[in-house]
Amino acid sequence: MRTGSEPITARSPLRMRFWLGVWGLTWTGAGTIAFALAERLGWALVCGVLFLVVAVDLVVVLRHIRQGPHFQPGRDVPPYEPPDNG
Repeated sequence: MRTGSEPITARSPLRMRFWLGVWGLTWTGAGTIAFALAERLGWALVCGVLFLVVAVDLVVVLRHIRQGPHFQPGRDVPPYEPPDNG
């Protein structure tokens, strides 16, 4: 059931974003090194920029995880306001 308050009470899968970010950081770092060693500087630069984007995203995700329930409510907090049955 939609209540209209979804943007306020929406949840973000921060742990999943964290692990996908770690995966992306690993691959972009490896890509940067591999392309630099193969002397493909354009591709190395692209991978390096993506590495920085993923690193910034990981910092933001970790900050939100550490801020606690304000950004990531626990399982006992409903994702929406219960409907009025009156």
